[in-house]
Amino acid sequence: MINRIFAIMLVLSVIFGAASGNMGQVCDAALNSCVEAVDLFLYLLGGMCMWGGLMRIAEKAGITDMLSELFKPLLKHIFKELDLNGMAFRAICMNITANLLGLGNAATPLGLEAMRRLEQEEHPGGTTSRNMIMFIVLNTASITLIPTTAASLRIRHGSAAPMEILPCVLFTSACALAAGLISAAALDNISKRRKPK
Repeated sequence: MINRIFAIMLVLSVIFGAASGNMGQVCDAALNSCVEAVDLFLYLLGGMCMWGGLMRIAEKAGITDMLSELFKPLLKHIFKELDLNGMAFRAICMNITANLLGLGNAATPLGLEAMRRLEQEEHPGGTTSRNMIMFIVLNTASITLIPTTAASLRIRHGSAAPMEILPCVLFTSACALAAGLISAAALDNISKRRKPK
């Protein structure tokens, strides 16, 4: 679907550029955007590698176990009937930590690992379990304490105060997370009531 949207946008750009006599600007914009995209990718890659490596070091050093203990009192109410000493819970904690640090890209492989572990532990048989849904909500609408990626992009584009967005990021991410979890819990309760006994 995304490929089709991009293809339509590209075709429309060429058509309108040719019709308005601005084909040269369209070509320049296409070439410059390609260079900027590669440059941005390389700029962000270093930070992703560093934080991904730190996450692995934290896992080997036992910091993930400490984080698991720290998150247990809160997460046991969200992930009901999940083994709090299992690998799925540890992967969830690592994902939450990456999201708290604003490392959405580094959180992605950790999120995939957590989903794989949840599938192994809960054996949903091809269906999505309640804990999987809650984790998707928690991962997608996560609270960000340090918007690292956003701050890096702001620095890259010349911001004098890259962290000034922090209060807005905290407020909006907390609201999004609360709305997501409440909606997921409410829909889960409705689904349970509709199931035949």
